[in-house]
Amino acid sequence: MHTQTIPRGADKPELYRELAASLVGLLEGEPDPIANLANAAALLGQFLAGVNWCGFYLARGGDLVLGPFQGKPACVRIAFGKGVCGTAAERRETLVVPDVQAFPGHIACDEASRSEIVVPIVASGELRGVLDVDAPATGRFDEDDRKGLEAFVAALVPLVDWRRA
Repeated sequence: MHTQTIPRGADKPELYRELAASLVGLLEGEPDPIANLANAAALLGQFLAGVNWCGFYLARGGDLVLGPFQGKPACVRIAFGKGVCGTAAERRETLVVPDVQAFPGHIACDEASRSEIVVPIVASGELRGVLDVDAPATGRFDEDDRKGLEAFVAALVPLVDWRRA
């Protein structure tokens, strides 16, 4: 078993570098995509302060379907173009939403969530899903979070057999 040695109190860029490195050590050699996504969600849930939900939605046709996550039960299916997750998937771009109540068409799976960041997962030119992270405070996510979570997803992509996910 891989032990996480991520220092508490690190600044965000350092935290995300450590998370990506730890992810590689944690998932390397494991072929099961669901196990890998579950451990990736658990890693984020353990080390990201001030979040109440983090996990994956997987692309299935024109929808995103709930995958491994940490947090309260969530919406099972989100259409592309709907809510923050569906919009990020449709645009294939990271969305940082400081106040979800101001986002047109926001889908409230957890009424406690006030801010959100969603990073599309693209592998071999195909959208495979999104990483979704929510927080109960407005303005929780910034440019450091965007860069860090995009790097985390970039480290994750080659470690998952997306055809089986």
